[in-house]
Amino acid sequence: MTNSSLLLALAFGIGVVAGLRALTAPAVTSWVMHLRGYNVRGSLIGSHLAFMGSIIAVGIFTLAAIGELVNDKLPKTGSRTAPPSLVIRALTGGLSGATLCAAGGGSVAIGAVLGAVGSLVGSFGGHAARVGLVKATGAPDIVIALVEDAIAIGGGFLIATRL
Repeated sequence: MTNSSLLLALAFGIGVVAGLRALTAPAVTSWVMHLRGYNVRGSLIGSHLAFMGSIIAVGIFTLAAIGELVNDKLPKTGSRTAPPSLVIRALTGGLSGATLCAAGGGSVAIGAVLGAVGSLVGSFGGHAARVGLVKATGAPDIVIALVEDAIAIGGGFLIATRL
């Protein structure tokens, strides 16, 4: 069982990652659950979230996250702060936060709420940071987007492996 304050911070943090890249958060979470065996010998056994540690979830979320990373760079991609995108980010942040809390022996409901709230912070904060950095540095948007990708992936693994 993980320290409850740490667990709540991890749920919020993985939500922030979902705000940056909606599908990176569940991809990273499913990888960590799978590699650490939370679904077969850990806290997710018998949980509705046990599927998050399956190789099928790892594969699906990984492919979806790669697709999202490519799609993010396309000129016709909509804003992450548009309502449909915010809903998706809140759902994936909530799923990821709930999974981390379940794996750590905490409240699934609180993890889901904190993951969803974190996704809103990540969505609006990430958007503001990306726009601001492009303006401040004069760098092409794609360069800042690639840095944001690295932050989302690295940050996601850093967060999810703290359990």
